[in-house]
Amino acid sequence: MTAAGVGRPAPELAPPGAGGSPGPGRVGRGQPAGLAGSPGWAGWAGWAGLRLVRLHAASRRVLACLLVLAVCAAALRTALHWLPHTGVFSRQIPLIIEAGAAGVIGVTTRSPFGEPERATGRWLPWLRLALPVALAGTAVGALAAASASAHLAGGSVGLLRDLAGFTGTALLAAAVLGGALSWIGPVAYLAVTLPALTGRWATPWVWPARPPHDRGAAICACLVFAAGVAVITLRGARDSARE
Repeated sequence: MTAAGVGRPAPELAPPGAGGSPGPGRVGRGQPAGLAGSPGWAGWAGWAGLRLVRLHAASRRVLACLLVLAVCAAALRTALHWLPHTGVFSRQIPLIIEAGAAGVIGVTTRSPFGEPERATGRWLPWLRLALPVALAGTAVGALAAASASAHLAGGSVGLLRDLAGFTGTALLAAAVLGGALSWIGPVAYLAVTLPALTGRWATPWVWPARPPHDRGAAICACLVFAAGVAVITLRGARDSARE
């Protein structure tokens, strides 16, 4: 190094594709100002974002969750084929399947990494927000497809409302009890709901017992879902029941 080069700042590291640049694992933290709009940097950033989403989904066992949701949809289709169109069982069995689907969604909030992930994950809140919302939407689509051309008490509107509320209870339970125990939320709420189906309860907070187009019940279910998503997004699931 010459005397003229002393004190000169080191050049920023370039993304993959530039001449003499290091691999993805050695890219510097800062983005070079001259490459802000370059196709090479945009392509690398998109690839890194997709890889981050894939790793987050794998750590939450999303594929296993999707498999269980498919099983729930098949169970609902089979149950609707044999269940009568009226009576308590025509409402109870679909609710049990919906609560099971919501419990599986709640389990995906469990992090295998714990506190280190919270300390280093800059995009973690966005991933926490997107994952349960996407899985809840997938569950609604799967169960609605399974109930197509069959009689579902409450219809698609009731299915959307009830599953959203059940998922909210699972997410809230994940924040309090931990992701592995989040199924307790929808199961406990289901234990309160099933007697209410025959008890003619009027409170909108027991939304499965209300008519599908009841506005108060829909608002309560949406509030519980929004609260669960907000808590999981900002705080995440509790690492364990002993935390």
